[in-house]
Amino acid sequence: MPAPLIEMRGITRTYVMGTNFVHALRGIDLVIEEGSSIAIMGQSGSGKSTMMNIMGCLDQPTKGTYHLGGRDVSRLSRADLAQVRGHMIGFVFQSFNLLSRTSALENVEMPLMYQGIPSRERHKRALAALNRVGLSDRADHHSSQLSGGQQQRVAIARALVGEAPVIMADEPTGNLDTRTSWEVMAILQGLVAQGKTVILVTHEADIAAYASRVVTLRDGVIVDDRRQVPAKPEAAA
Repeated sequence: MPAPLIEMRGITRTYVMGTNFVHALRGIDLVIEEGSSIAIMGQSGSGKSTMMNIMGCLDQPTKGTYHLGGRDVSRLSRADLAQVRGHMIGFVFQSFNLLSRTSALENVEMPLMYQGIPSRERHKRALAALNRVGLSDRADHHSSQLSGGQQQRVAIARALVGEAPVIMADEPTGNLDTRTSWEVMAILQGLVAQGKTVILVTHEADIAAYASRVVTLRDGVIVDDRRQVPAKPEAAA
């Protein structure tokens, strides 16, 4: 059998706050297969943001091992972690994180600039990514000229442009109305059908319903891990 895309074993994360120790994660074991969709749930303070940061190679565990794509990334330097992020993970955030004075196309091109991809190739790949989310006709529009749903689709295109196998979406519908949320979730489900692994971080049960697996954290521990039949956004409409 092929190795899982993500494998976390005994992951702990402890922060030192003055003379106090904050145990954000307390021994996480988690395996995620390639091409799956998983929702990580939990209330504020449950550890889900810390877990996302470690899974996204934005932080390192205090103890434990984390294998991503078969590689142990638990103890890599910041520079090496940045390189892993650039090739393995695309991020989608609640606040979109688009540059307001640049076009949709330029926003999508940004990760490729950091990778040193030549301009002509960047333009081609960014336009193809916008086409995948149905926004190629808005390539020249700035963020202020786009609706919230369109901005989130630009953010998804930016996450896709590097062809990373993992898409991490942190509260991706938090700033969107219900119908636009359905549209965004339909796009993310479509990416899973194309072989991407989509990880949703959310506190909303109706958004977690679109994943094929739901992992719930409380006080830094996984308290529930269940498989389910994903809801369909069209059905919810």
